[in-house]
Amino acid sequence: MANAITIGRLILLFIVVAMIYFGNVQVITLCMLLLLVVIAADGVDGWVARKRNETSTFGAVFDIAGDRIVENTLWIVFSDLGLIPVWVPILVISRGFIVDGLRALSMQEGMTAFGEKNMMRSPLTTWLTAGRFMRGFFGYAKALAFVFLCGLEAWEHHDTTDTFLGSLYGMDWFRYLGWSLVWLAVALTVIRGIPVIIDGLAYVRELDARKRREAS
Repeated sequence: MANAITIGRLILLFIVVAMIYFGNVQVITLCMLLLLVVIAADGVDGWVARKRNETSTFGAVFDIAGDRIVENTLWIVFSDLGLIPVWVPILVISRGFIVDGLRALSMQEGMTAFGEKNMMRSPLTTWLTAGRFMRGFFGYAKALAFVFLCGLEAWEHHDTTDTFLGSLYGMDWFRYLGWSLVWLAVALTVIRGIPVIIDGLAYVRELDARKRREAS
């Protein structure tokens, strides 16, 4: 059931992307709401898995892969639409490959991405990457940033005269707030990724040393 929810949110994501490219102001406004559904479903699939006792290593990996597809797709789309510079998706995707590669290595040793048995070394790293508050804060920042960029696409590339969207994005303070959320999401992506890379590389060195001792 949880994996079906993940598949469903990915299908909805691709539908929303098509609507953003080919829709009018009203359609893109609807996409802002649908993006919230796509992102909120990330928490639903995990809750369903725990509730139905369907947690598994595959489910955890598939859930993370789904998150990466949603996040990377939206950064790429908004860059392609000219709303954000291309280095943003390049940075996010590169960070994701490195972090997920290190996590995949640790999972081979029986560890998990966010549970008690992970490769994080310090309380700070654990709080930044696996803590409930930071995961939620990061998730909300990304969700609001993506919704803002979706509406910005309509405001910049379509006629929003006499529409609620036009009135909203016509206010300087709202655009400043929206851009603050966008750059906060980008900054948190880097801030949360660096500790994982540092601890992950330390874990890899220890793993190599242990295997050399076992082989000798």
